[in-house]
Amino acid sequence: MGWLLPTQDGCIVTVKVTPRAKKPEITAADPDWLRVRLQAPPVDGKANAELIAFFAKTLGIPKRSVEILTGDTSRLKRVKLHGVSADTVSACLAP
Repeated sequence: MGWLLPTQDGCIVTVKVTPRAKKPEITAADPDWLRVRLQAPPVDGKANAELIAFFAKTLGIPKRSVEILTGDTSRLKRVKLHGVSADTVSACLAP
């Protein structure tokens, strides 16, 4: 899976975000990214905040353990998940 990179203290997930969807969900896992739909519009950081909350809720981790590394203003983002193994993320997030 090219969208999931294990690290020493967690993992990094590459996601492609689609804002203004009907409901937040993971729709597909392409070779290079995980497609995630969010309800929030891409203004004032609302989509980023929803993405953080979505990962935290889905994986059962605190929001402070989810960090957007790159792509604050882009649809393509790299998200660091602290304290979660790549195997756990793969099991929970793969559509």
